[in-house]
Amino acid sequence: MDEIVRILAGLGFEVTLGPEIETEHYNFDALNVPKDHPARDVQDTFWIKGVKETVLRTQTSAVQVRYMEKHKPPFRIVVPGKVYRYEATDATHETQFHQVEGMVVGEAVSFGQLKWTLETFFKKLLGDEVKMRLRPSFFPFVEPGVEIDISCFLCHGAGCGVCKRSGWIEVMGGGMIHPNVLLAGGIDPRKYRGFAFGGGVDRLVMIKYGIEDVRLLYSGDLRLVNQF
Repeated sequence: MDEIVRILAGLGFEVTLGPEIETEHYNFDALNVPKDHPARDVQDTFWIKGVKETVLRTQTSAVQVRYMEKHKPPFRIVVPGKVYRYEATDATHETQFHQVEGMVVGEAVSFGQLKWTLETFFKKLLGDEVKMRLRPSFFPFVEPGVEIDISCFLCHGAGCGVCKRSGWIEVMGGGMIHPNVLLAGGIDPRKYRGFAFGGGVDRLVMIKYGIEDVRLLYSGDLRLVNQF
């Protein structure tokens, strides 16, 4: 996580943090997530018992509007932190994991700048040989939105169990910040544009160090951590 932050700080990003126990407003409403969106269901979200409209944050994106409310553009921020999702665990999923969020807002921000930022970041983190691809996708808080994939560390594109025979591992989502999110943060979308990206630190660790199962990172087995 420190290495990720150092790389993005070198690209002009400033570190900011936010609470792990979050309001429904910042975790969902302000991010343009509809009231009937499946992500709000108990299957995906840990709700705090006895505390109305309060959750364990499902994404570091919850910091976006918190930051925009208190700062004027232009700005570049990186948000590292722990997040929680109520879902089945497997080789690439955990109920508790770590994310890093990047957000840039200014008067002349473009999708091309997002692509360049991601390509530069991954090459600095994983080496010049790493391949990245962007796939169109939908997220309520960005438009257009993309899934960001990295070439599989284990099979190098041939297809294996870790990458589900595709040759790629999904590590981030991103896109141009939706105008409704800018408005929620008190920023005029007619004057300013922005992009955001966020993804699992754990999966990046798997790719960088060739770890085949994300659950090993939380096993407490010193044979794993002593390698590094």
